[in-house]
Formats: sequence, structure tokens, C-alpha cells
Amino acid sequence: MAYKISDDCIACGACEPECPTDSITAGDPIYVIDPETCIDCGACANVCPVDAPKPE
Repeated sequence: MAYKISDDCIACGACEPECPTDSITAGDPIYVIDPETCIDCGACANVCPVDAPKPE
């Protein structure tokens, strides 16, 4: 089950460097997780100040 970034995202960028598979990219206006490469590790959720990444 891949993670997805909700509309709560404040585009702070904290999640992007934490992703071990480089599945997170800056979108417009929020960050986006590629479900094809996400390994459901939760690293992004652990650093997000607004809990935007959620299991899909």
C-alpha cells in the first residue's frame, strides 16, 4: 500500500530527502508520491509536521 500526500501538505520539503526510493517530488502546489515506487516505509510520515502523508 503506497502512501499519498493529502491536501494538508504545506510544501515544506521535509519529506523529499527522507524517501529511500526517491518517490517524492515537488508538485504544484503540494508534494507528490509515485505509487509505483513507494515501498510503504513511512519515512515521509515520520518527518512531516502536518501529517500529510497517509497510507492510501
